Amino acid sequence: MELSQLTALSPLDGRYAAKLAALRPLMSETGYMHRRVQVEVAWFIALSDAGFAEFAPLSRAARAYLQGLATRFDAEDCAAIKAIEKTTNHDVKAVEYWLKARFEGHPELLAAAEFVHFACTSEDINNTSHALQIKSARDAVLLPALQALVDRLRTMARQYAAVPMLSRTHGQTASPTTVGKEIANVLVRLERAVHQIAEVRILAKMNGAVGNYNAHLAAWPEFDWEAFSKKVVETPEPQGLGLAFQPYSIQIEPHDYMAELFDAIARANTILIDLSRDVWGYVSLGYFKQKLKEGEIGSSTMPHKVNPIDFENAEGNLGLANALLRHLAEKLPISRWQRDLTDSTVLRNIGVALGYAVLAYGSLTTGLAKLELNEAKLAEDLDHAWEVLAEPIQTVMRRFAVPGAYEKLKAVTRGHAVTREALHELIRALEIPQTEKDRLLTLTPAAYVGKAAVLAARA
Repeated sequence: MELSQLTALSPLDGRYAAKLAALRPLMSETGYMHRRVQVEVAWFIALSDAGFAEFAPLSRAARAYLQGLATRFDAEDCAAIKAIEKTTNHDVKAVEYWLKARFEGHPELLAAAEFVHFACTSEDINNTSHALQIKSARDAVLLPALQALVDRLRTMARQYAAVPMLSRTHGQTASPTTVGKEIANVLVRLERAVHQIAEVRILAKMNGAVGNYNAHLAAWPEFDWEAFSKKVVETPEPQGLGLAFQPYSIQIEPHDYMAELFDAIARANTILIDLSRDVWGYVSLGYFKQKLKEGEIGSSTMPHKVNPIDFENAEGNLGLANALLRHLAEKLPISRWQRDLTDSTVLRNIGVALGYAVLAYGSLTTGLAKLELNEAKLAEDLDHAWEVLAEPIQTVMRRFAVPGAYEKLKAVTRGHAVTREALHELIRALEIPQTEKDRLLTLTPAAYVGKAAVLAARA
């Protein structure tokens, strides 16, 4: 069967392929090979500048040619490397051979060909490549998608800051809030989570087979290889890799930063699952309507339905993302002795985990943009929930030391249909100052929102 979007095993490359076009060049096999070439080129050029008599500094033309191999790397180049891998059965060695083959017709480069992959273990190339992939995916795709959600939530929080809404704690009517304040609650949580994702330092090591520069020092014992490696890793692209240097490792970079990053992304995703479920519930209550799109069908048999599918899809895909992210975070920092290969196959699923997350962010952004507030329904629910004013009444009673304030309100309201008239009758009979009675008599469920509007507008 020919591979296509209709025959792809993963829905990320099938049904949802178009929605992940920005992620695919970064996290695919081609993206991985591209970064491997970039690392090999950066290391090779840096070696030429190290001051070794055996490897003179490369000419400007040679440098430009080499960097062009990395910047212009495409799927055809990746296919050529994969063809070599069929013989080598080793993907990093295939990259080395492909790069050396590109030296044909360039005498200056051919003379220095043995310095390609010099003193490197495969993991020196792989861990830096994964780091570059993750950094670019986070900064160019993940964070912008999350920021679009943050911006949308901020707009909604301010737009609906003063629109009163009945709260529900334990599913029961509770002290009113505002629509904007409930959105602001999520906004503030998400902003903090996004900041934590952005602040994770992306680490990389280039220190040889078991992290001790053994081969490096065998070649040039007096050279400061640790400082050289640090410079290659931390020098900004394209001259270096623009990553943070990891000085201590076994053969592999420990992947603790990956666990930190994936945990941070999973926390943001959990916040968004919470949002998805709450908005789904508010749509069910009728607090939000959804904008209609010509031609769309909500149910194959019930023509009236407009389903909250964007929030349902988001919840499902966020769950898939978190299942993978948490496995990655738990598994990757563990390696038997100095190296085992259990991380290698797992690492290839980073793009899958991020893909489900990005897919969900898009669904949420779309879903939030389709919402229309139903203020009439909000007002109706508040007007049928006078029992929520039992809280302020008994609190004022306590202020003036009325004995058994809580118990008196409990007796009047718990298990009873509470009306405005019943509450007003109670208020008038209270032994509190008349000014306080008058203030309580003017109170309505819609007006009992505390500082919600201020908090929402400030978020």
